[in-house]
Amino acid sequence: MKRTSDSVPAIRLLNNSDGTSTFEIGKIPTLKQMNTKAFWISTTTEEWEKEVHTAPRKQYVVTLKGKIRFKVSNGSTFHIEPGIILLAEDVEGEGHSWEIEEGEKWERLYIPMADNADDFFIQNSE
Repeated sequence: MKRTSDSVPAIRLLNNSDGTSTFEIGKIPTLKQMNTKAFWISTTTEEWEKEVHTAPRKQYVVTLKGKIRFKVSNGSTFHIEPGIILLAEDVEGEGHSWEIEEGEKWERLYIPMADNADDFFIQNSE
């Protein structure tokens, strides 16, 4: 994924109209004030996170350490690692799963989006 001075690579998890999950590859522009509520850091994995699940809320997930492979409903996968922002917006339906590809644990920031906030995601046109 290409990084530029005006954007950061991003992948957005979202729901299809039939309740399945999918993803889009894109970017988030830099220097935008995002309407968020709070943030917290996680270095552990809870049991429910090891199974297929939906995002508990719309949120940005910023990986600090680790390389993670996500899987959506149709079996497609993508990787998240430091430098790629995940927008977890698949809050209904089947959800997604993930597993650690590299490293012993996944260190990440969770930054919930405020209700009805713009996520600033721009899907790649390729």
